[in-house]
Amino acid sequence: MQAPSIGGVRLPKGSGEAIRLPRGASLTDFAEKIGANPAALVQVLFHLGEMVTATQSVSDEVLELLGSEMNYQVQVVSPEEEDRELLSSFAITYGENAGDEEDLVIRPPVVTVMGHVDHGKTRLLDTIRKTNVHEGEAGGITQHIGAYQVMTQLDGNERLITFIDTPGHEAFTAMRARGANSTDIAVIVVAADDGVMPQTVEAINHAQAANAPIVVAVNKIDKEGANPDKIRQQLTEYGLVAEEYGGETMFVDISARQGINIDGLLEAILLTADASLDLRANPAMEAQGVAIEAHLDRGRGPVATVLVQRGTLRVGDSIVAGDAYGRVRRMVDEHNEDVTEATPSRPVLVIGLTSVPGAGDTFLVVDEDRVARQIAERRQARIRNAQNAAKRKRISLEDLDSALKETNQLNLIIKGDNSGTVEALEAALMKIEVGDDVQLHVVHRGVGGVTESDINLATAENTIVLGFNVRAEGRATELANREGVEIRYYTVIYQAIDEIEQALKGMLKPEYEEVQLGRAEIRDVFKSSKVGTIAGCMVLSGEIKRNTKARLLRDNNVIAENLPISTLRRFKDDVTEVREGFECGLTLGNYSDLKVEDIIETYEMREKPRN
Repeated sequence: MQAPSIGGVRLPKGSGEAIRLPRGASLTDFAEKIGANPAALVQVLFHLGEMVTATQSVSDEVLELLGSEMNYQVQVVSPEEEDRELLSSFAITYGENAGDEEDLVIRPPVVTVMGHVDHGKTRLLDTIRKTNVHEGEAGGITQHIGAYQVMTQLDGNERLITFIDTPGHEAFTAMRARGANSTDIAVIVVAADDGVMPQTVEAINHAQAANAPIVVAVNKIDKEGANPDKIRQQLTEYGLVAEEYGGETMFVDISARQGINIDGLLEAILLTADASLDLRANPAMEAQGVAIEAHLDRGRGPVATVLVQRGTLRVGDSIVAGDAYGRVRRMVDEHNEDVTEATPSRPVLVIGLTSVPGAGDTFLVVDEDRVARQIAERRQARIRNAQNAAKRKRISLEDLDSALKETNQLNLIIKGDNSGTVEALEAALMKIEVGDDVQLHVVHRGVGGVTESDINLATAENTIVLGFNVRAEGRATELANREGVEIRYYTVIYQAIDEIEQALKGMLKPEYEEVQLGRAEIRDVFKSSKVGTIAGCMVLSGEIKRNTKARLLRDNNVIAENLPISTLRRFKDDVTEVREGFECGLTLGNYSDLKVEDIIETYEMREKPRN
């Protein structure tokens, strides 16, 4: 059966059947599914107002539009679904846990510590681990995720707890969300002397969205003005009702600085885990988990902090994490000591990947390096296609003229010390709102120092390079100076956001507003062979200035706009301005259609200050 002609193109007509296409698919991919000619699909889309090549990644909306025109139900497959299909094609188990019920063993709970900036999250972990992390943080703010495992006791039994430390600054929302999604229990830290703050609410929302049980640590109870009861009362508004008030949420009053009641918090975590969760995993299967953080180490190459969620990860395993792959050459724990295997809920630093995975990417063990490379390459292609589809804007023929006009755009290359920070910084910068006139475009982002290739790319794209906790490598600085490429270095995210926002605002075209200067009524009209039509006027309000703009009103209707006050006289003298209550003679350029009782309004356009 043939479809009705679309712009003279006849195509196979579907019967409403579903077609599954990966996000970022091209028209060639679509054509293969329905047995059509890709060129015909290009023609059809052209008649529908979309200009797309046969091999170009297209957006979900375009695929669905084309499908509906041809009576196909297009289902765009998400990256996660593609992963599952890809894994099943390699005959890899992707279930929660392989094996029988008796194969499952109890695993330690994974705990994420979240809360408002400067409420004591890092100090709390610091106290728990008896180490000192917070002093190394720029500006006292945790800049990336770390994972640690600690031993505690409950009812005389030694128990392990895994902690994930997520940054507290609001720009790291994406990283905190990722921490909550890979966690079993969320510890929300609230300062007893400060109360519930915006990021506290944000952290609660992340934890609740991840369906993670919450334990509230009321910190700084040793400080003057501390009011733990007020915190309990405030948090009832967000569905967190303390056990002593008849609710289900455990509240623990602590002081991270003084080390008060830390054991009580650890006990509350374990009690909540035992009561609310069935924390079991099969250590005998191939390891699967999540990359908590990743960065490029000068001496060890790409390294990733991974959290094993099920199975056992061993040295020598072939793994794939996101679009990175490799063989585990070495694993170290949070104390920088070598480990040979990592069981469920164990965080370890993995060395041996060929590239830096993204923070939050899933990792899994595969049979051999070849399989890992194939999966990674497929993922890379999928990510590239999805990004290309997202970047492409829908342009109709009517919009083509405006689309081709030059846009005011600030190009950036972002390099950072780890992938989570780069990702979070990019997300924060893209949220800067300065209107539609100016756009921010991230040309490239990556982990590691600023390299010569970054500078070359910046030269080609007319781009600023932004280094976060990294510096330029080798001859990159010299090349940047020679090519005139600006490199800006930051260690605290506030400064980066503020300076980029100021740069964007500086690129905005000035906005102008009309300011009325004066009104004059025409009392008489004279003709002159030298200067043309002269209006004899009385200034009713304000002042009439020479060389300003004017409009002519007749019976309150605008007759002419944008007329110049060419000449202005008082009696026989040329003047620059005439004030209210005085008479004058003036000409409006070459305009001659002037009548008695017409009103002349003068105005000027002044630059409008931006908020």
